[in-house]
Amino acid sequence: MTESLPQEFETALRRTADRRGVFGESLYYFSEVASTNDEAARLAEAGADEGTTVVASAQTAGRGRLGRTWFSPPGAGLYVSVIVRDRRAAPLLTLAGGVAVAEAIRGATGLPVEIKWPNDIVVDAGLGRRRKLAGILAEASSGTEGLLYVILGFGINLLPVAYPPDIATRATSLAGELGRSVDAGPVLAECLAALAERVHDLASGHRRRVVGRWAELSPSARGARVQFEAGSGSITGVTAGIAEDGALLVRAGARVEAVRSGQVRWL
Repeated sequence: MTESLPQEFETALRRTADRRGVFGESLYYFSEVASTNDEAARLAEAGADEGTTVVASAQTAGRGRLGRTWFSPPGAGLYVSVIVRDRRAAPLLTLAGGVAVAEAIRGATGLPVEIKWPNDIVVDAGLGRRRKLAGILAEASSGTEGLLYVILGFGINLLPVAYPPDIATRATSLAGELGRSVDAGPVLAECLAALAERVHDLASGHRRRVVGRWAELSPSARGARVQFEAGSGSITGVTAGIAEDGALLVRAGARVEAVRSGQVRWL
């Protein structure tokens, strides 16, 4: 059962009402839920409108890209899922979500976060190393008439915790990077306001605006050594930007490969 929204969220959402449009207009809050994406999908199947938002302070079955578990302990993060029904926005929604979350974190906290393809929000740790503090997961549902909706989920680490060993050296949090606590309300409100703007860009045909901003926020999309799997086996190359459909471009010898899915290893 949904719970009362904490006052800090109410105040921050009120201040951004003129920029959020329908995003967050209908909002369900849980101190703990299995998965905000699953809860949002249940609402979407029941007919919930675009912009309906699910927020939780903890997840017991949070997940990320490629079926990975998303570590979501109580009180340490902000976990959000939003229903998007506009089909024009769907093809680049993961990129738009990355831009929105990165811009929101920068605006709400001043922390100069970056995007790492395709859906990680990271902090430059120097010497080519990056620590992850947020991620985006888009899950679509289709029917006989095509796309029905997309659930755009994102998780943001707010406070440092004892991360599992497999991610301990790669994960970080807003408070850990800033050296101070961060109010979750403004971060949520700015994320929804930025997402409203970027979804509107896509729905209005301004795809290049979103792709261009993504490239600005992702310095590792050019000049970084990566390795990925292709039909011919493992390929190593250097990132060469992003295509208009969101594919990561990798220069390998004399050719440029477009990576649209799968695991990319950053060397």
